[in-house]
Amino acid sequence: MATTIRQFQVTFDCAQPERVARFWCEVLGYVVPPPPQGFADWAAYDRSLPAEQQGASFACVDPSGAGPRLYFQRVPEGKVVKNRVHLDVRAGTGLVGDERLAVLRAECDRLLALGATLVLEQVADEENESCITMQDIEGNEFCLD
Repeated sequence: MATTIRQFQVTFDCAQPERVARFWCEVLGYVVPPPPQGFADWAAYDRSLPAEQQGASFACVDPSGAGPRLYFQRVPEGKVVKNRVHLDVRAGTGLVGDERLAVLRAECDRLLALGATLVLEQVADEENESCITMQDIEGNEFCLD
């Protein structure tokens, strides 16, 4: 029996969907997809919605089509506990030791300037390579790996 490979999107609950989506565009090199047909931009589309739905969601996509779509939806409650799922941003793939740590730190600095927060820097030991745990602009954890 053949297994069917499924496309998926990653959904973020947040307070300000467009703001968080644009942050992740900068982190990942993603883009905002074109607005629905008949609308000059997403702002025009948003204004066409009922007031309670305006600003309720936003998305970004990998311009190459390889990565999953990220979808951001407004929820009334704030983040309370650690994420059960998080993204690992693969900034240091294939690198080891000091070279890897330098690349991760440089990416960390770039993301701090975008509003991310540094949570924990883990330096390589006998079992694991270095990684950096961060939070996005609304406190969602992710790792620089």
